[in-house]
Amino acid sequence: MKMGKGIPLNDQDRIPWLCNLHDILLRDVASGQHVVLACSALKKAYRDILIRGKDGVSPKCDETGKDKHPAEVKLLVVHLSGSFEVISGRLLKRKGHFMPPELLESQFETLEPPSALENFIQISVDKNLSEIIATIVETLK
Repeated sequence: MKMGKGIPLNDQDRIPWLCNLHDILLRDVASGQHVVLACSALKKAYRDILIRGKDGVSPKCDETGKDKHPAEVKLLVVHLSGSFEVISGRLLKRKGHFMPPELLESQFETLEPPSALENFIQISVDKNLSEIIATIVETLK
């Protein structure tokens, strides 16, 4: 709702959502599913939450008290990189999306691209969709 009104999200807005996504990832991976999650985990801390839950312990582990080790998700981050101009142009063509193009600047300001310590690949959005998909699939093999 905030984004729809042109108000950028902050950490307080994002962290509960990321914790929920972590729990969904844990559940689905534990059931043997291969999972693809598309979201804008703009900061390293957000990606860490997706992997380990909040503060390194998933909320479900906190509740039960039984699990002494954080439940981690093996995660490959696919960092789609592009210039402000290219991404802005694409946003302007979208219709009916919750995020107005005016928020793109705040997204770029918040962005912490993945670093060498993270499990990630970087792909330019200048490639066509089939090339992007082929690169991801090849990396996952």
